[in-house]
Amino acid sequence: MTPGRRTQSVVFAGPVPSDAPAQWHRVLTLLADVSLFIGTRAVWTQAATHRPVLAAVISVCYVSILVTGVLALTVRRTGSLARLDLVVLVTAVTLVLCAWALDHGGGDEAVLTTQAARELAAGHTVYGRPWPWLFTGHGVALTPTTSGGYDLTYGYPPLAPLLAVPLLWLGHGGAPATAVSTGALIAGAAVLWRMLPVPWRSAATIACLGFSFLPTYARLGYPAILALALLVPVVVRWPRIGRGGRLGAAGVARAACLGAACAAQQLPWFVVPFLLAGIYAVRRGELGGRAAGLVVARVVGIAATAWLLINTYFIVSEPGPWLDGVALPLTQGAVLHGQGLVDVSLYFTDGSDRLDWYGHASVLFAAALLALFVLFVRRLGPAATVLPWCAFYLATRSQDGYYLMMTPLWLAAAVTAPLPEFATAWQPRPRALTGPRRRPALAAATALLLTPAVVSAALAVSGSPPLRMRVTSVRRASATVVSALTLRVTNAAGDALTPHFTLTTGQGMNKYWSLARGPATIPAHTTASLELRPPSGMFAIPKPTVRIRLRAFTAAPQTLSSQDVRLRRGGGAAG
Repeated sequence: MTPGRRTQSVVFAGPVPSDAPAQWHRVLTLLADVSLFIGTRAVWTQAATHRPVLAAVISVCYVSILVTGVLALTVRRTGSLARLDLVVLVTAVTLVLCAWALDHGGGDEAVLTTQAARELAAGHTVYGRPWPWLFTGHGVALTPTTSGGYDLTYGYPPLAPLLAVPLLWLGHGGAPATAVSTGALIAGAAVLWRMLPVPWRSAATIACLGFSFLPTYARLGYPAILALALLVPVVVRWPRIGRGGRLGAAGVARAACLGAACAAQQLPWFVVPFLLAGIYAVRRGELGGRAAGLVVARVVGIAATAWLLINTYFIVSEPGPWLDGVALPLTQGAVLHGQGLVDVSLYFTDGSDRLDWYGHASVLFAAALLALFVLFVRRLGPAATVLPWCAFYLATRSQDGYYLMMTPLWLAAAVTAPLPEFATAWQPRPRALTGPRRRPALAAATALLLTPAVVSAALAVSGSPPLRMRVTSVRRASATVVSALTLRVTNAAGDALTPHFTLTTGQGMNKYWSLARGPATIPAHTTASLELRPPSGMFAIPKPTVRIRLRAFTAAPQTLSSQDVRLRRGGGAAG
Protein backbone atom coordinates (compact mmCIF):
# COMPACT_ATOMS: atom_id res chain seq x y z
CA MET A 1 0.00 0.00 0.00
CA THR A 2 1.34 3.42 -0.89
CA PRO A 3 2.08 5.39 2.29
CA GLY A 4 -0.55 8.07 2.96
CA ARG A 5 -2.98 6.69 0.42
CA ARG A 6 -6.59 6.73 1.66
CA THR A 7 -8.40 3.41 1.77
CA GLN A 8 -11.69 3.28 -0.10
CA SER A 9 -14.82 1.37 0.86
CA VAL A 10 -15.09 -2.00 -0.86
CA VAL A 11 -18.88 -1.92 -0.49
CA PHE A 12 -20.85 -0.02 -3.10
CA ALA A 13 -24.39 0.76 -2.00
CA GLY A 14 -25.55 1.77 -5.42
CA PRO A 15 -27.66 4.78 -6.36
CA VAL A 16 -30.25 6.00 -3.86
CA PRO A 17 -33.79 5.52 -5.21
CA SER A 18 -35.74 8.69 -5.86
CA ASP A 19 -38.48 7.47 -3.51
CA ALA A 20 -36.14 6.49 -0.67
CA PRO A 21 -37.78 7.02 2.75
CA ALA A 22 -36.59 9.78 5.03
CA GLN A 23 -34.36 8.63 7.86
CA TRP A 24 -36.80 9.99 10.47
CA HIS A 25 -39.51 7.78 8.95
CA ARG A 26 -37.26 4.76 9.45
CA VAL A 27 -36.61 5.78 13.04
CA LEU A 28 -40.33 6.27 13.73
CA THR A 29 -41.14 2.82 12.36
CA LEU A 30 -38.36 1.34 14.47
CA LEU A 31 -39.60 3.10 17.62
CA ALA A 32 -43.11 1.74 17.02
CA ASP A 33 -41.60 -1.71 16.61
CA VAL A 34 -39.54 -1.36 19.81
CA SER A 35 -42.58 -0.15 21.78
CA LEU A 36 -44.20 -3.54 21.26
CA PHE A 37 -41.64 -5.18 23.53
CA ILE A 38 -43.06 -3.34 26.56
CA GLY A 39 -45.21 -5.71 28.59
CA THR A 40 -45.07 -8.52 26.03
CA ARG A 41 -42.87 -10.81 28.11
CA ALA A 42 -45.29 -10.67 31.05
CA VAL A 43 -48.17 -11.63 28.75
CA TRP A 44 -46.16 -14.49 27.23
CA THR A 45 -45.18 -15.77 30.70
CA GLN A 46 -48.80 -15.86 31.75
CA ALA A 47 -49.87 -17.59 28.54
CA ALA A 48 -47.09 -20.18 28.59
CA THR A 49 -48.40 -21.77 31.78
CA HIS A 50 -51.99 -22.43 30.75
CA ARG A 51 -52.66 -21.01 27.25
CA PRO A 52 -49.91 -22.47 25.04
CA VAL A 53 -51.66 -21.51 21.80
CA LEU A 54 -51.61 -17.85 22.79
CA ALA A 55 -47.99 -18.21 23.86
CA ALA A 56 -47.20 -19.53 20.39
CA VAL A 57 -48.96 -16.56 18.78
CA ILE A 58 -46.96 -14.17 20.96
CA SER A 59 -43.76 -15.96 19.97
CA VAL A 60 -44.65 -15.39 16.32
CA CYS A 61 -45.16 -11.72 17.19
CA TYR A 62 -41.60 -11.68 18.51
CA VAL A 63 -40.44 -12.91 15.11
CA SER A 64 -42.44 -10.14 13.45
CA ILE A 65 -40.88 -7.52 15.74
CA LEU A 66 -37.35 -8.73 15.04
CA VAL A 67 -37.75 -9.05 11.28
CA THR A 68 -39.50 -5.70 11.04
CA GLY A 69 -36.67 -4.09 13.01
CA VAL A 70 -34.15 -5.33 10.44
CA LEU A 71 -36.24 -4.37 7.42
CA ALA A 72 -37.10 -0.91 8.80
CA LEU A 73 -33.42 -0.01 8.60
CA THR A 74 -32.70 -1.63 5.26
CA VAL A 75 -35.62 -1.25 2.84
CA ARG A 76 -34.92 1.21 0.05
CA ARG A 77 -38.33 2.54 -0.92
CA THR A 78 -41.01 4.55 0.86
CA GLY A 79 -43.72 2.13 -0.24
CA SER A 80 -41.88 -0.79 1.34
CA LEU A 81 -41.48 1.10 4.62
CA ALA A 82 -45.17 2.03 4.55
CA ARG A 83 -46.03 -1.67 4.29
CA LEU A 84 -43.79 -2.32 7.29
CA ASP A 85 -45.79 0.32 9.19
CA LEU A 86 -48.86 -1.82 8.51
CA VAL A 87 -47.04 -4.94 9.73
CA VAL A 88 -46.17 -3.17 12.99
CA LEU A 89 -49.81 -2.14 13.43
CA VAL A 90 -51.09 -5.67 12.82
CA THR A 91 -48.51 -7.07 15.24
CA ALA A 92 -49.57 -4.56 17.87
CA VAL A 93 -53.25 -5.43 17.42
CA THR A 94 -52.43 -9.13 17.76
CA LEU A 95 -50.56 -8.55 21.00
CA VAL A 96 -53.41 -6.43 22.39
CA LEU A 97 -55.93 -9.16 21.58
CA CYS A 98 -53.70 -11.82 23.20
CA ALA A 99 -53.41 -9.72 26.34
CA TRP A 100 -57.19 -9.26 26.43
CA ALA A 101 -57.80 -12.99 25.98
CA LEU A 102 -55.61 -13.64 29.04
CA ASP A 103 -56.91 -10.86 31.25
CA HIS A 104 -60.37 -9.43 30.56
CA GLY A 105 -61.99 -9.32 34.00
CA GLY A 106 -61.62 -5.55 34.19
CA GLY A 107 -61.67 -3.14 37.10
CA ASP A 108 -64.38 -1.21 38.90
CA GLU A 109 -65.48 0.70 35.81
CA ALA A 110 -65.75 -2.53 33.80
CA VAL A 111 -67.92 -4.35 36.34
CA LEU A 112 -70.17 -1.30 36.73
CA THR A 113 -70.54 -0.94 32.96
CA THR A 114 -71.30 -4.64 32.54
CA GLN A 115 -73.85 -4.59 35.35
CA ALA A 116 -75.48 -1.55 33.76
CA ALA A 117 -75.69 -3.49 30.49
CA ARG A 118 -77.31 -6.45 32.27
CA GLU A 119 -79.88 -4.22 33.94
CA LEU A 120 -80.57 -2.54 30.61
CA ALA A 121 -81.06 -5.89 28.87
CA ALA A 122 -83.47 -6.94 31.63
CA GLY A 123 -85.51 -3.76 31.22
CA HIS A 124 -84.49 -2.35 34.61
CA THR A 125 -83.30 1.15 35.43
CA VAL A 126 -79.57 1.79 35.27
CA TYR A 127 -78.84 4.99 37.15
CA GLY A 128 -79.01 5.67 40.86
CA ARG A 129 -78.96 1.98 41.85
CA PRO A 130 -76.16 0.82 44.16
CA TRP A 131 -74.65 -2.59 43.41
CA PRO A 132 -72.47 -3.29 46.49
CA TRP A 133 -72.06 -7.02 45.70
CA LEU A 134 -69.92 -6.12 42.68
CA PHE A 135 -67.19 -4.95 45.04
CA THR A 136 -67.27 -7.85 47.49
CA GLY A 137 -64.50 -10.41 47.35
CA HIS A 138 -63.38 -9.69 43.78
CA GLY A 139 -60.49 -7.31 44.39
CA VAL A 140 -62.39 -4.51 42.63
CA ALA A 141 -61.37 -1.03 43.75
CA LEU A 142 -63.80 1.19 45.61
CA THR A 143 -64.10 4.96 45.24
CA PRO A 144 -64.54 6.39 48.77
CA THR A 145 -66.32 9.70 49.25
CA THR A 146 -65.84 12.36 51.91
CA SER A 147 -69.28 11.51 53.31
CA GLY A 148 -67.94 8.19 54.58
CA GLY A 149 -69.45 6.03 51.87
CA TYR A 150 -68.46 4.62 48.51
CA ASP A 151 -69.55 5.20 44.94
CA LEU A 152 -71.46 2.00 44.11
CA THR A 153 -73.58 3.26 41.20
CA TYR A 154 -73.03 3.72 37.48
CA GLY A 155 -71.88 7.27 36.88
CA TYR A 156 -71.17 7.63 33.15
CA PRO A 157 -73.20 8.40 30.02
CA PRO A 158 -74.91 5.32 28.56
CA LEU A 159 -73.10 4.52 25.30
CA ALA A 160 -70.70 1.93 26.79
CA PRO A 161 -73.49 -0.17 28.41
CA LEU A 162 -75.51 0.04 25.20
CA LEU A 163 -72.59 -1.38 23.23
CA ALA A 164 -71.92 -4.01 25.91
CA VAL A 165 -75.45 -5.47 25.78
CA PRO A 166 -74.79 -7.61 22.66
CA LEU A 167 -71.61 -8.93 24.30
CA LEU A 168 -73.12 -10.16 27.56
CA TRP A 169 -72.66 -13.73 26.33
CA LEU A 170 -68.92 -13.31 27.01
CA GLY A 171 -69.54 -14.20 30.64
CA HIS A 172 -69.40 -12.83 34.15
CA GLY A 173 -67.24 -10.05 35.53
CA GLY A 174 -66.37 -7.11 33.32
CA ALA A 175 -65.55 -9.03 30.11
CA PRO A 176 -68.28 -7.39 27.96
CA ALA A 177 -67.14 -3.90 28.97
CA THR A 178 -63.46 -4.69 28.45
CA ALA A 179 -64.30 -6.12 25.01
CA VAL A 180 -66.02 -2.84 24.11
CA SER A 181 -63.13 -0.66 25.28
CA THR A 182 -60.44 -2.90 23.77
CA GLY A 183 -62.29 -3.09 20.46
CA ALA A 184 -62.75 0.68 20.52
CA LEU A 185 -59.04 1.22 21.15
CA ILE A 186 -58.08 -1.01 18.24
CA ALA A 187 -60.60 0.72 15.98
CA GLY A 188 -59.38 4.14 17.10
CA ALA A 189 -55.77 3.16 16.45
CA ALA A 190 -56.65 1.90 12.97
CA VAL A 191 -58.59 5.07 12.14
CA LEU A 192 -55.79 7.32 13.38
CA TRP A 193 -53.23 5.23 11.47
CA ARG A 194 -55.26 5.56 8.27
CA MET A 195 -55.96 9.28 8.62
CA LEU A 196 -52.38 10.36 9.35
CA PRO A 197 -49.95 11.10 6.50
CA VAL A 198 -48.08 7.95 5.46
CA PRO A 199 -44.71 8.73 7.13
CA TRP A 200 -46.44 9.45 10.46
CA ARG A 201 -48.59 6.34 10.67
CA SER A 202 -46.34 4.39 13.02
CA ALA A 203 -46.76 7.22 15.51
CA ALA A 204 -50.41 6.15 15.80
CA THR A 205 -49.29 2.62 16.68
CA ILE A 206 -46.98 3.99 19.36
CA ALA A 207 -49.53 6.36 20.90
CA CYS A 208 -52.48 3.96 20.90
CA LEU A 209 -51.07 0.45 21.23
CA GLY A 210 -47.39 0.75 22.10
CA PHE A 211 -45.81 0.78 25.54
CA SER A 212 -48.86 -1.12 26.89
CA PHE A 213 -50.39 1.75 28.88
CA LEU A 214 -53.54 2.44 26.81
CA PRO A 215 -54.24 -1.27 26.21
CA THR A 216 -54.07 -1.71 29.99
CA TYR A 217 -56.75 0.95 30.50
CA ALA A 218 -58.82 -0.75 27.78
CA ARG A 219 -58.55 -4.12 29.57
CA LEU A 220 -59.75 -2.39 32.73
CA GLY A 221 -62.89 -1.35 30.85
CA TYR A 222 -62.59 2.43 31.04
CA PRO A 223 -65.39 4.15 29.06
CA ALA A 224 -62.91 6.96 28.40
CA ILE A 225 -61.17 4.68 25.87
CA LEU A 226 -64.42 4.49 23.88
CA ALA A 227 -64.66 8.28 24.04
CA LEU A 228 -61.06 8.57 22.83
CA ALA A 229 -61.75 6.36 19.81
CA LEU A 230 -64.74 8.50 18.85
CA LEU A 231 -62.73 11.71 19.21
CA VAL A 232 -59.94 10.54 16.88
CA PRO A 233 -61.75 11.34 13.59
CA VAL A 234 -62.93 14.62 15.09
CA VAL A 235 -59.46 15.85 16.02
CA VAL A 236 -57.56 14.84 12.88
CA ARG A 237 -57.40 18.04 10.74
CA TRP A 238 -60.03 19.62 12.95
CA PRO A 239 -59.22 23.23 11.87
CA ARG A 240 -60.54 22.29 8.41
CA ILE A 241 -64.03 21.42 9.67
CA GLY A 242 -66.49 23.67 7.84
CA ARG A 243 -63.91 25.02 5.39
CA GLY A 244 -65.67 27.15 2.78
CA GLY A 245 -68.78 27.25 4.97
CA ARG A 246 -69.72 23.63 4.19
CA LEU A 247 -69.52 20.60 6.43
CA GLY A 248 -70.01 17.94 3.79
CA ALA A 249 -70.52 14.28 4.59
CA ALA A 250 -67.19 14.03 6.40
CA GLY A 251 -67.95 17.07 8.56
CA VAL A 252 -71.37 15.70 9.47
CA ALA A 253 -69.83 12.36 10.45
CA ARG A 254 -67.21 14.07 12.59
CA ALA A 255 -69.81 16.17 14.37
CA ALA A 256 -71.83 13.01 15.05
CA CYS A 257 -68.71 11.35 16.47
CA LEU A 258 -68.25 14.35 18.75
CA GLY A 259 -71.76 13.92 20.13
CA ALA A 260 -71.28 10.17 20.54
CA ALA A 261 -68.00 10.75 22.41
CA CYS A 262 -69.83 13.02 24.84
CA ALA A 263 -72.36 10.20 25.34
CA ALA A 264 -69.58 7.75 26.21
CA GLN A 265 -67.76 9.51 29.05
CA GLN A 266 -67.43 12.96 30.61
CA LEU A 267 -63.83 13.79 29.58
CA PRO A 268 -64.85 14.91 26.05
CA TRP A 269 -67.02 17.56 27.66
CA PHE A 270 -63.86 19.43 28.57
CA VAL A 271 -62.30 19.46 25.10
CA VAL A 272 -65.49 20.41 23.23
CA PRO A 273 -65.40 24.15 24.13
CA PHE A 274 -61.81 24.41 22.89
CA LEU A 275 -62.58 22.69 19.58
CA LEU A 276 -65.69 24.78 18.98
CA ALA A 277 -63.89 28.01 19.86
CA GLY A 278 -61.04 27.05 17.53
CA ILE A 279 -63.36 26.17 14.66
CA TYR A 280 -65.16 29.49 15.07
CA ALA A 281 -61.90 31.46 15.12
CA VAL A 282 -60.49 29.75 12.01
CA ARG A 283 -63.74 29.99 10.06
CA ARG A 284 -64.29 33.62 11.10
CA GLY A 285 -60.85 34.47 9.79
CA GLU A 286 -61.83 32.82 6.50
CA LEU A 287 -65.54 33.62 6.13
CA GLY A 288 -66.51 36.32 8.61
CA GLY A 289 -68.45 36.20 11.84
CA ARG A 290 -71.93 35.26 10.59
CA ALA A 291 -70.80 32.38 8.39
CA ALA A 292 -68.47 31.09 11.12
CA GLY A 293 -71.31 31.14 13.62
CA LEU A 294 -73.48 29.12 11.24
CA VAL A 295 -70.75 26.51 10.82
CA VAL A 296 -70.36 26.11 14.58
CA ALA A 297 -74.13 26.02 15.02
CA ARG A 298 -74.41 23.16 12.53
CA VAL A 299 -71.62 21.25 14.28
CA VAL A 300 -73.31 21.75 17.66
CA GLY A 301 -76.71 20.77 16.26
CA ILE A 302 -75.47 17.52 14.73
CA ALA A 303 -73.42 16.63 17.83
CA ALA A 304 -76.37 17.39 20.12
CA THR A 305 -78.66 15.24 17.95
CA ALA A 306 -76.29 12.28 18.13
CA TRP A 307 -75.90 12.74 21.88
CA LEU A 308 -79.67 13.01 22.34
CA LEU A 309 -80.41 9.89 20.29
CA ILE A 310 -78.10 7.85 22.54
CA ASN A 311 -79.54 9.29 25.75
CA THR A 312 -83.24 9.60 24.87
CA TYR A 313 -84.35 6.27 26.34
CA PHE A 314 -82.77 7.11 29.69
CA ILE A 315 -84.01 10.70 29.70
CA VAL A 316 -87.56 9.44 29.23
CA SER A 317 -87.46 6.38 31.49
CA GLU A 318 -85.41 7.72 34.41
CA PRO A 319 -84.81 11.47 33.98
CA GLY A 320 -83.79 12.34 37.55
CA PRO A 321 -81.45 9.40 38.19
CA TRP A 322 -80.00 9.76 34.67
CA LEU A 323 -79.14 13.42 35.30
CA ASP A 324 -77.61 12.62 38.67
CA GLY A 325 -75.69 9.70 37.16
CA VAL A 326 -74.07 11.51 34.25
CA ALA A 327 -73.11 14.36 36.58
CA LEU A 328 -71.87 12.01 39.33
CA PRO A 329 -68.09 12.40 38.74
CA LEU A 330 -68.54 16.14 39.22
CA THR A 331 -70.79 15.91 42.30
CA GLN A 332 -69.89 12.66 44.10
CA GLY A 333 -67.43 14.29 46.53
CA ALA A 334 -64.77 11.60 46.08
CA VAL A 335 -61.74 11.81 48.35
CA LEU A 336 -58.50 13.38 47.16
CA HIS A 337 -56.52 11.26 44.75
CA GLY A 338 -53.94 11.73 42.03
CA GLN A 339 -50.60 13.18 41.12
CA GLY A 340 -51.58 16.85 41.10
CA LEU A 341 -51.60 19.73 43.54
CA VAL A 342 -53.73 17.76 46.04
CA ASP A 343 -50.59 15.85 46.97
CA VAL A 344 -49.60 18.84 49.08
CA SER A 345 -52.54 18.23 51.41
CA LEU A 346 -52.30 14.44 51.11
CA TYR A 347 -48.62 13.81 51.70
CA PHE A 348 -46.70 16.97 52.55
CA THR A 349 -48.95 18.62 55.14
CA ASP A 350 -51.46 17.29 57.66
CA GLY A 351 -54.47 18.27 55.56
CA SER A 352 -56.61 21.30 54.83
CA ASP A 353 -59.93 22.76 55.90
CA ARG A 354 -60.38 24.28 52.42
CA LEU A 355 -60.52 21.26 50.10
CA ASP A 356 -63.42 22.81 48.18
CA TRP A 357 -60.98 25.38 46.84
CA TYR A 358 -59.16 22.70 44.83
CA GLY A 359 -62.38 22.26 42.86
CA HIS A 360 -62.83 26.03 42.53
CA ALA A 361 -59.24 26.37 41.33
CA SER A 362 -59.74 23.67 38.70
CA VAL A 363 -62.90 25.26 37.30
CA LEU A 364 -61.36 28.74 37.27
CA PHE A 365 -58.20 27.43 35.62
CA ALA A 366 -60.23 25.68 32.91
CA ALA A 367 -62.14 28.90 32.24
CA ALA A 368 -58.91 30.91 32.15
CA LEU A 369 -57.29 28.46 29.72
CA LEU A 370 -60.31 28.67 27.41
CA ALA A 371 -60.21 32.46 27.52
CA LEU A 372 -56.47 32.46 26.78
CA PHE A 373 -57.03 29.99 23.96
CA VAL A 374 -59.53 32.37 22.35
CA LEU A 375 -57.29 35.37 22.96
CA PHE A 376 -54.16 33.73 21.49
CA VAL A 377 -55.65 31.13 19.16
CA ARG A 378 -53.02 31.72 16.46
CA ARG A 379 -50.38 30.56 18.91
CA LEU A 380 -52.34 28.14 21.09
CA GLY A 381 -54.49 26.55 18.38
CA PRO A 382 -52.40 23.37 18.03
CA ALA A 383 -52.65 22.83 21.81
CA ALA A 384 -56.46 22.62 21.83
CA THR A 385 -56.30 18.91 22.66
CA VAL A 386 -53.78 19.37 25.48
CA LEU A 387 -54.92 22.51 27.30
CA PRO A 388 -58.21 21.10 28.71
CA TRP A 389 -56.43 18.46 30.76
CA CYS A 390 -54.14 20.97 32.46
CA ALA A 391 -57.07 22.03 34.64
CA PHE A 392 -57.20 18.56 36.21
CA TYR A 393 -53.82 19.15 37.82
CA LEU A 394 -55.58 21.44 40.31
CA ALA A 395 -58.65 19.23 40.82
CA THR A 396 -59.42 17.04 43.83
CA ARG A 397 -59.20 14.02 41.48
CA SER A 398 -56.03 14.61 39.48
CA GLN A 399 -54.87 11.13 38.54
CA ASP A 400 -52.67 10.88 35.48
CA GLY A 401 -55.21 8.74 33.61
CA TYR A 402 -57.09 11.92 32.76
CA TYR A 403 -54.04 13.06 30.83
CA LEU A 404 -52.57 9.93 29.28
CA MET A 405 -55.80 8.35 28.05
CA MET A 406 -56.20 11.28 25.65
CA THR A 407 -52.58 11.50 24.46
CA PRO A 408 -53.34 10.05 20.98
CA LEU A 409 -55.34 13.23 20.41
CA TRP A 410 -52.19 15.22 21.17
CA LEU A 411 -50.45 13.33 18.39
CA ALA A 412 -53.33 13.80 15.95
CA ALA A 413 -53.28 17.56 16.52
CA ALA A 414 -49.48 17.81 16.35
CA VAL A 415 -49.38 16.14 12.94
CA THR A 416 -52.55 17.48 11.30
CA ALA A 417 -53.27 20.81 13.04
CA PRO A 418 -49.96 22.72 12.98
CA LEU A 419 -49.50 26.45 13.55
CA PRO A 420 -49.95 27.48 9.88
CA GLU A 421 -53.57 26.27 10.05
CA PHE A 422 -54.25 29.12 12.49
CA ALA A 423 -52.29 31.89 10.75
CA THR A 424 -55.43 33.79 9.69
CA ALA A 425 -57.68 32.81 12.64
CA TRP A 426 -59.66 35.57 14.27
CA GLN A 427 -58.39 36.80 17.64
CA PRO A 428 -60.47 39.23 19.71
CA ARG A 429 -58.57 42.44 20.35
CA PRO A 430 -60.52 45.03 22.37
CA ARG A 431 -59.18 48.56 22.23
CA ALA A 432 -57.44 48.09 25.59
CA LEU A 433 -55.34 45.29 24.08
CA THR A 434 -54.17 47.19 21.01
CA GLY A 435 -51.90 50.13 20.34
CA PRO A 436 -48.27 50.77 21.23
CA ARG A 437 -48.61 49.16 24.67
CA ARG A 438 -50.16 45.99 23.28
CA ARG A 439 -47.65 43.54 24.73
CA PRO A 440 -47.85 44.80 28.35
CA ALA A 441 -51.64 44.89 28.06
CA LEU A 442 -51.80 41.29 26.83
CA ALA A 443 -49.44 40.18 29.60
CA ALA A 444 -51.62 41.95 32.16
CA ALA A 445 -54.75 40.33 30.71
CA THR A 446 -53.10 36.91 30.95
CA ALA A 447 -52.14 37.49 34.57
CA LEU A 448 -55.65 38.75 35.36
CA LEU A 449 -57.25 35.64 33.87
CA LEU A 450 -54.97 33.25 35.77
CA THR A 451 -55.04 35.06 39.13
CA PRO A 452 -58.38 33.64 40.42
CA ALA A 453 -57.20 30.07 39.85
CA VAL A 454 -53.82 30.75 41.47
CA VAL A 455 -55.46 32.37 44.51
CA SER A 456 -57.92 29.48 44.87
CA ALA A 457 -55.11 26.95 44.67
CA ALA A 458 -53.13 28.88 47.27
CA LEU A 459 -56.13 28.91 49.60
CA ALA A 460 -56.53 25.14 49.22
CA VAL A 461 -52.92 24.18 49.93
CA SER A 462 -52.50 26.66 52.78
CA GLY A 463 -55.50 25.40 54.73
CA SER A 464 -54.93 23.83 58.13
CA PRO A 465 -56.37 20.52 59.36
CA PRO A 466 -59.47 21.19 61.48
CA LEU A 467 -59.05 18.10 63.67
CA ARG A 468 -56.22 17.27 66.03
CA MET A 469 -56.02 13.53 66.65
CA ARG A 470 -54.08 11.38 69.05
CA VAL A 471 -54.16 7.61 69.57
CA THR A 472 -54.71 6.95 73.28
CA SER A 473 -55.03 3.18 73.29
CA VAL A 474 -54.71 0.19 70.97
CA ARG A 475 -56.64 -3.05 71.25
CA ARG A 476 -54.91 -6.02 69.69
CA ALA A 477 -56.01 -9.39 68.40
CA SER A 478 -52.36 -10.45 68.35
CA ALA A 479 -48.92 -8.89 68.48
CA THR A 480 -49.18 -7.74 64.86
CA VAL A 481 -52.95 -7.26 64.44
CA VAL A 482 -55.01 -4.30 65.69
CA SER A 483 -58.71 -4.82 66.41
CA ALA A 484 -59.59 -1.31 67.67
CA LEU A 485 -58.15 2.16 68.21
CA THR A 486 -59.20 4.77 70.73
CA LEU A 487 -58.65 8.37 69.65
CA ARG A 488 -58.77 11.71 71.35
CA VAL A 489 -60.07 14.14 68.72
CA THR A 490 -60.23 17.93 69.09
CA ASN A 491 -62.29 20.00 66.65
CA ALA A 492 -60.50 23.32 66.25
CA ALA A 493 -62.89 24.56 63.56
CA GLY A 494 -65.78 26.94 64.01
CA ASP A 495 -68.34 24.40 62.72
CA ALA A 496 -69.48 21.02 63.95
CA LEU A 497 -67.80 18.28 61.93
CA THR A 498 -68.75 14.66 61.17
CA PRO A 499 -65.45 12.92 60.45
CA HIS A 500 -64.88 9.56 58.77
CA PHE A 501 -61.62 7.81 59.59
CA THR A 502 -59.25 5.51 57.77
CA LEU A 503 -55.68 4.30 58.10
CA THR A 504 -53.54 4.37 54.96
CA THR A 505 -50.19 2.71 54.36
CA GLY A 506 -49.45 4.09 50.90
CA GLN A 507 -50.95 6.16 48.14
CA GLY A 508 -54.72 6.01 47.78
CA MET A 509 -57.33 5.35 50.46
CA ASN A 510 -58.23 2.22 52.37
CA LYS A 511 -61.75 1.42 53.56
CA TYR A 512 -63.22 3.53 56.33
CA TRP A 513 -63.10 2.32 59.92
CA SER A 514 -66.41 2.06 61.75
CA LEU A 515 -67.30 4.11 64.82
CA ALA A 516 -67.84 1.75 67.76
CA ARG A 517 -68.10 4.31 70.55
CA GLY A 518 -68.28 8.08 70.82
CA PRO A 519 -70.16 10.90 69.06
CA ALA A 520 -70.46 10.83 65.25
CA THR A 521 -70.46 14.63 65.14
CA ILE A 522 -67.95 16.67 67.10
CA PRO A 523 -69.14 20.19 67.99
CA ALA A 524 -66.92 23.20 67.32
CA HIS A 525 -64.04 23.75 69.75
CA THR A 526 -64.67 20.55 71.68
CA THR A 527 -62.78 17.33 72.33
CA ALA A 528 -64.20 13.81 72.13
CA SER A 529 -62.99 10.26 72.70
CA LEU A 530 -63.77 7.84 69.85
CA GLU A 531 -63.28 4.11 69.45
CA LEU A 532 -62.74 2.90 65.88
CA ARG A 533 -62.74 -0.60 64.47
CA PRO A 534 -61.17 -1.80 61.20
CA PRO A 535 -63.52 -2.52 58.27
CA SER A 536 -62.65 -6.24 58.23
CA GLY A 537 -62.31 -6.49 62.01
CA MET A 538 -58.52 -6.58 61.87
CA PHE A 539 -55.70 -4.29 60.76
CA ALA A 540 -52.33 -5.96 60.17
CA ILE A 541 -49.46 -3.75 61.31
CA PRO A 542 -47.00 -3.30 58.43
CA LYS A 543 -43.22 -3.25 58.64
CA PRO A 544 -41.72 -0.41 60.74
CA THR A 545 -40.48 1.31 57.57
CA VAL A 546 -44.04 1.79 56.27
CA ARG A 547 -45.65 5.16 56.97
CA ILE A 548 -49.10 4.80 58.58
CA ARG A 549 -51.38 7.82 58.26
CA LEU A 550 -54.58 8.30 60.23
CA ARG A 551 -56.90 10.37 58.05
CA ALA A 552 -60.24 12.00 58.79
CA PHE A 553 -62.47 13.34 56.00
CA THR A 554 -65.56 15.50 56.39
CA ALA A 555 -68.08 16.28 53.66
CA ALA A 556 -69.66 19.58 54.74
CA PRO A 557 -67.38 21.43 54.54
CA GLN A 558 -64.89 19.18 52.73
CA THR A 559 -61.83 18.87 54.94
CA LEU A 560 -58.94 16.51 55.55
CA SER A 561 -57.02 16.00 58.77
CA SER A 562 -54.06 13.62 58.86
CA GLN A 563 -51.73 12.36 61.52
CA ASP A 564 -48.80 9.94 61.38
CA VAL A 565 -49.33 6.95 63.65
CA ARG A 566 -46.61 4.61 64.87
CA LEU A 567 -48.03 1.21 65.70
CA ARG A 568 -45.36 -1.04 67.13
CA ARG A 569 -45.43 -4.77 66.63
CA GLY A 570 -45.81 -6.41 69.99
CA GLY A 571 -47.39 -3.46 71.77
CA GLY A 572 -47.54 0.30 72.20
CA ALA A 573 -48.50 3.16 69.95
CA ALA A 574 -47.72 6.79 69.44
CA GLY A 575 -49.94 9.22 67.57
